[in-house]
Order: sequence, then structure tokens, then C-alpha cells
Amino acid sequence: MKQRLKEVWEKSKRFFLKAGKRNAVIGCAVVLIATAILLNWALLGGNEDRTGFDYSAAVGMSSTNKGESDDVLSSADGNSNSDSYFATSQVNRQRARDEAMEVLQSVVDNVSADAEAKERALEEIGQIAADMESESNIETLVVSKGFEKCVAVVSGGTVSIIVKSEELLDTQISQINEIVYEQTGILPENIKIINKT
Repeated sequence: MKQRLKEVWEKSKRFFLKAGKRNAVIGCAVVLIATAILLNWALLGGNEDRTGFDYSAAVGMSSTNKGESDDVLSSADGNSNSDSYFATSQVNRQRARDEAMEVLQSVVDNVSADAEAKERALEEIGQIAADMESESNIETLVVSKGFEKCVAVVSGGTVSIIVKSEELLDTQISQINEIVYEQTGILPENIKIINKT
């Protein structure tokens, strides 16, 4: 075990010496941003046990296409009003994205950051902006299909959709899957649809 720890330590040491302190700091900042977004959703956005939202689907874990609503539903602030849940979810999602954009922008604006780190930060900013646009389009189109409320979360190659509905019919699931595919190119097996009353 000690030998393995020494090997890991030496590899880490070589990596940081090779990459340079500045790149290591920028890399750590990107990892912290991603962690902050995930923690924000996990702690404030709810989880399947409390809200009917399967967080694992939003971070790329395997999931099914149809969620089930819970008998006792509560939003992230403890209010059982589902309208409040949808509003809170959208605010929390936006807050996490704003924080990530701020950190990434600081990397871009940092005169001591190297070109590669700035390029990675710009790519991340572009991806976040594209995800935000896709989420907005999906929510608008899903609501146009007759759902009262919708929250979409695009994360990597997965999408989680939460709609206000007593139950989801197969035709509604197909419509939502089609909307998501048209907006993101993500296939139905990577889309989680959850109904919340």
C-alpha cells in the first residue's frame, strides 16, 4: 500500500512540475466550478426522495425515461407548493451557472493565464451558454405542448426534464423526447422525464 501511495505521489508531483503552477491552479478552478454546480443542484435543487427529481440523470448517470411523482412533494425551501419548486429550481440553476461563468471569465481575464487555459475557459463558457439556450428552448416548447410548468437541465450528454403533471402519457413522453432531440441532439436513452404534481 505504501509503495502504491509513493507511486501516486510521484506521478502527481511530476504532473504538477510539468504542467506548471499556473495551469494547475486553473485546472483546479475548473474542477471547483463543476463541483460547485453539482453541489448546488444536489443540496438546493432537491433529490429524488424529496422532490421527484433524479439528480443522477443530470450528471450523466444512466436513467429511465419516465419518472414517478412522490406522494409528499416539497421544494428546496421546504414549501410543498409545486409552483414554488419550479421557480426555486430555475433560480438555483441560474445561480450555479452565473457562478461558473464568473469564475471562467476571471480565468479568461487573467493576464497571467496561458493561452491554453484561456481557450479551455472560453470553450466552457460557450458550452454553458449553449446549454442555457437549449434549456430555455426546451422549457418553452414543452409548455407549448400543454404542460403548465417545465424545468430542463442539460448536463453533458444528458437531459433531465421536470414537468408539472399528474401523470405522463406515452405520447407526451414522445413529444418531450422529440423536443429535446431537436434542441440538443441527445437521444431518448439519455433523457430523464419526471412528472411533479
